[in-house]
Amino acid sequence: MSHHGWGGRPPGSKAEARQRIIDATASCLDRHGVAKTTLSDVASELGITRQTVYRHFDRISDIIGEVAAQGAESFVDQMVAHLQGISDPAEAVVEGMVFCVRTIPTEPHLSLLLQIGDSGAFGRGATTGDAIAYGAQMLKRFPVDWATAGVADDDLHGLAEIIMRLLSSLLQHPSEPPRDETRLRALLHRWLAPALLQPSSTAHGH
Repeated sequence: MSHHGWGGRPPGSKAEARQRIIDATASCLDRHGVAKTTLSDVASELGITRQTVYRHFDRISDIIGEVAAQGAESFVDQMVAHLQGISDPAEAVVEGMVFCVRTIPTEPHLSLLLQIGDSGAFGRGATTGDAIAYGAQMLKRFPVDWATAGVADDDLHGLAEIIMRLLSSLLQHPSEPPRDETRLRALLHRWLAPALLQPSSTAHGH
């Protein structure tokens, strides 16, 4: 019976099947929200059985994670383009954060990566570990020489965790009254940027 699904156009490869499942899930998420989207919804969207979906993904959360990651790809391209010419690590991180706070609310699938919004989504979307790993990969694409700045690869995961947690909080619990970009920049320059200054005098003191 499932062979008659896929809207009458069976996929030609496993990769195509996976992508069509991801695209169908994105459509369901747009319609129902992450808390109410089930694997049955995705199967119905494609006209296939749940068993067919299970051949490609173990859980609905795995598919949601893929939707989030793919939505993030083009966003990261935009952010890296926005940061071109900023080689100072602190400046790049501050401007990247401001860009995220401005842009993420307009990109619904990105919210899945940070588990923002739909309260029932926690634990169902991409895991925190995935988000942090993705954040570290994103930082590697910044136009910054992290090694020269004294930030090793291992440190990027720590930095990504702080950024992701802070970003999630800024987006999920915005200040009242709302903080404009100038004030957000000032806050980040005061409290986040100093962590990225090279530890010259401190290091020499030991």
